[in-house]
Formats: sequence, C-alpha cells, structure tokens
Amino acid sequence: MTTTRPKVFKNDGKQRFGRGFSREELKKAGSSLKEAVKLGLLVDDKRKTGHDENVEAAKTFLQERRPASKPKKPRRKPKS
Repeated sequence: MTTTRPKVFKNDGKQRFGRGFSREELKKAGSSLKEAVKLGLLVDDKRKTGHDENVEAAKTFLQERRPASKPKKPRRKPKS
C-alpha cells in the first residue's frame, strides 16, 4: 500500500518530507480527520501550516481512495 507524504518547507528554502498532513490541509482538501485516517492518509497534529502543494496532493490521494457511491434503488410504491 502506498502512502502520500507531504512536503515541509524549511526556513532556508529547502524542502523535506513531513510526517503527515496538517488538519488545515485536510480541511482545505475537503476531508475530515477520521476519513483521512481511515483511507490511510498520514496526519501530523503538531503541524499548523497549510501549503497549497500538500492540499493538492491530499485531494488527488483522496479521489483515488474514496469508494464510488452506489446508485440508490428507487422506492417501491406500497400496494393498496
């Protein structure tokens, strides 16, 4: 199973891989904390920042992992 790791930007302009996505990034990506953990996305509670690159990475990961919704069956009319 592959996981997506977010990028963290250091003060000197360099990038490294972080431990997980921040709550703000998950919120911008349209996911809850429970859903992200359930789908296998790493979450870092210590991070407070939200970077646009990480939001896009989380969105693409969630689109690939979310199950497709099933079409609802039409209701039957009760017999009279």
